[in-house]
Amino acid sequence: MTEPTLKGSPATSGELDNVVAELQVTLERAGKLLGVLQERVPRAVGAEFETGEQVDRLKENLAAAEQDMGELATRLVDTENQRGRLMNLYVATYQLHATLEVEEVTSTIAEIARDLVGAEKFALLMRDENDNGCEIAFSHGLGKNDALFDGARYRGGDPLVDRTLEDGVLRMEGEPGSEALAVVPLTVQGAVVGAVVVLKLFDHKGSFSSDDRDLLDLLAAHAASALLAARMYSATDRKLKTLENLVKLVR
Repeated sequence: MTEPTLKGSPATSGELDNVVAELQVTLERAGKLLGVLQERVPRAVGAEFETGEQVDRLKENLAAAEQDMGELATRLVDTENQRGRLMNLYVATYQLHATLEVEEVTSTIAEIARDLVGAEKFALLMRDENDNGCEIAFSHGLGKNDALFDGARYRGGDPLVDRTLEDGVLRMEGEPGSEALAVVPLTVQGAVVGAVVVLKLFDHKGSFSSDDRDLLDLLAAHAASALLAARMYSATDRKLKTLENLVKLVR
């Protein structure tokens, strides 16, 4: 089965496989050429009929071959890393839209934040339709006395979180007075309906990378729609079951 291509991806997974295969074949050929050159240089040095110019030329070819092999090896590693990054994005997108269960969608958002981005402490905030505040839909690593939250609600007042909830812009830099390392807006048709607030990364993670930016962009683009679709389905399903029960009573 052909895997779908993520919007904005530079290449499909199949194309990356072809590139990797071509690089591996090229590296094998370069290795054979390098072996031949390494054999010829000693023979050329010891042979009376070989001139100094020929030896120098062979040494230059050997050095050029070694440099080419190094560049090819670097390209191979970069391509493998790109393929891994695209697969992470594909899996994350697929999982977000693979279910209409609210708990499974929030769990997937948490997995992306924890397992792929490396967030040790974070919270998923969703706007409360009644008072426009934000409730915690899911959290990990929060303490009971966390300054940003009051029970199951966001207190407000953090500059990074408040600005993101207001303008819907992804922010991945620290700010004086803010406890957040990154704030990912969740938007639907231009309206900010919530945010993922990253407060601490795992110690081995250290800092955000360019790959993390792609993953957080993906969350900003897909998490809100997946979560709202699940919530609408859940509400509709409850209404349907209520109507079915009423019909059974009437009968």
